[in-house]
Amino acid sequence: MSWFDFLKASGAGSEAGAAPATLDIPLFPLGSVLFPGGVLPLKVFEQRYLDMAAACLKDGTPFGVCLIAQGSEVGAPAVPHVVGTLAHIVRSDMPQLGILLLDVRGGRRFRIVSQAVGAGGLLRARVELLAEPAKQAVPAAQEGLLPLLRKIAGDLGPQRMPEPHAFDDAAWVGYRLTEVMPVQALAKQKLLELDDPVSRLEILFTYLAQRKLVG
Repeated sequence: MSWFDFLKASGAGSEAGAAPATLDIPLFPLGSVLFPGGVLPLKVFEQRYLDMAAACLKDGTPFGVCLIAQGSEVGAPAVPHVVGTLAHIVRSDMPQLGILLLDVRGGRRFRIVSQAVGAGGLLRARVELLAEPAKQAVPAAQEGLLPLLRKIAGDLGPQRMPEPHAFDDAAWVGYRLTEVMPVQALAKQKLLELDDPVSRLEILFTYLAQRKLVG
């Protein structure tokens, strides 16, 4: 069974509930998924995204990262999946004119309510922020994931998996494991959309245990 088929069988396509808070943000559709608390390096060169990043840096505001549902990262505006993550710029550098390197940190998840293509082909959207559950410990049944994640965190280092680490937080553990799994982006998207962190851990544990990667 493929990773994607496994997720479908596990019910990982369930949509999360929405919190009432709304924002108007620019969108950056990508071929990768950003998770809350995660770090994603970006190389920006299209004028629409250079302008977007400049405005976000000036105003201290986030933009939205969504996995592409149809289209590509360059050229005509892509169609994004409706659930994405706020991206806060934590580092920027322009090594040469017209090339901007960004490190962004994932914030809250959101769901797109409406969207429109603006000047220069930049997507803007009104989004609802999704509610995140209260912090809860990793259940005993999934504690076997922790040694694997600790090893991964040590191998990657704080630049790729920033501190503070929260191995006692089921949501944090699930997000960190999902973002480093060598699987297709659509599978990661389905796990991002899950509202229950324990359900995410159960899916990860079952899949990894089948492949004898956790005990």
